Amino acid sequence: MDNKNLEKYAHLLIKMGLNIQKGQTLVVRAPIECAEFARLCAKNAYEEGAREVIMYWQDDLSLKMKYLYADDEIFDEYPDWLREFYLSHARKNAAFLSIAASDPELLKDIDPKKLVRQHKVSSQAIKEYRDRLMSNKNVWCIASIPTVSWATKVFPDVSENESVELLWDAIFKAMRVDKEDPIKAWEDHKNNLKKSMEFLNTSKFKSLKIKNSLGTDLEIELPEGHIWVGGSEFTPEGIEFIANMPTEEVFTLPKKTGVNGIVYSTKPLNQNGKLIDEFSITFKDGAIVDFTAKKGYETLKEIVETDEGSKYLGEVALVPYDSPISKSNILFYNTLYDENASCHLAIGRAYPSCLKNGENMTEEELDKHGVNQSINHVDFMFGTKDLQIIGITQDGKEIKVFENGNFSY
Repeated sequence: MDNKNLEKYAHLLIKMGLNIQKGQTLVVRAPIECAEFARLCAKNAYEEGAREVIMYWQDDLSLKMKYLYADDEIFDEYPDWLREFYLSHARKNAAFLSIAASDPELLKDIDPKKLVRQHKVSSQAIKEYRDRLMSNKNVWCIASIPTVSWATKVFPDVSENESVELLWDAIFKAMRVDKEDPIKAWEDHKNNLKKSMEFLNTSKFKSLKIKNSLGTDLEIELPEGHIWVGGSEFTPEGIEFIANMPTEEVFTLPKKTGVNGIVYSTKPLNQNGKLIDEFSITFKDGAIVDFTAKKGYETLKEIVETDEGSKYLGEVALVPYDSPISKSNILFYNTLYDENASCHLAIGRAYPSCLKNGENMTEEELDKHGVNQSINHVDFMFGTKDLQIIGITQDGKEIKVFENGNFSY
């Protein structure tokens, strides 16, 4: 492994992803397999003036043992100490770095009802923390590095060492770490994303009509005051950060009750180790009224039935078919990467920051504006080479947004 690239990657996450401020605390959540890289990020954070770096290690195998052997009632509980850990740091304006590198198949044999129960109780326990991140009140960044279990899933036909090297190479390319100056490369990338955002925000579309040859035929109404965002975001104090690295998308929120038609998936969705593939979802007045899946139907059903908001969409994201991650032709089994290879939708919660002044609204006010709320936010991909998207303006004019899978402006 190229130590120079590792150093450049860690620096990129701290400087560009989190834009850590002098005197700010950084919380790093990482699998224990990623300890060496997490420590490298900590070193960079201290060099940028961080007050303290706090490590929250996760052990996937211990987690699996918990789901297999722990008392059943434990999945309806959430530790007070862990709730206080998240909330106390969030309230003190900490930055949060998450390294997402779990085994894609870790929980495939676990009872999905246990996973849903634990997800519900944890979401409620740290709701304030989640709300703060989704409203950009704290800077946060999610990134990935290879683990053996993940790499061998992505590249199953080579040795473990080769698979890890191949995944590192793919990540360095997607993250532009292979460039001489990754910071400058990301500044250029942000500027390119801004062109798409400006086109969409200037157009102020009332709705989008989406079609392709797979059978997708969907109309998505957009709420008044919606905002297309992408690349970097800003805290209320004006601190710029990038929440997802890599990112190739520009996205906004649909009107909760304004989605009608059918959409077909174009990539498998890995949900807690269970693969959902070749699926379709049908919407009427925003709600999911039917769905099919050649693989993973029950898992898709668990997602849709998690809570009331899981029957609706919270995000529509546009990614050119010719984006770098798409061109790699790699299925990563990791939503952070796979969603940046394709246009996608998200079942569940919307980002309040995608609505004008949304981050300052109460839940009741967001609901009145058509902003969906849920404990879920599950992305799935629908982009194709022949995808066509037409934007409908407030006065009924039709403007091409996507043609043959890419922006047409």
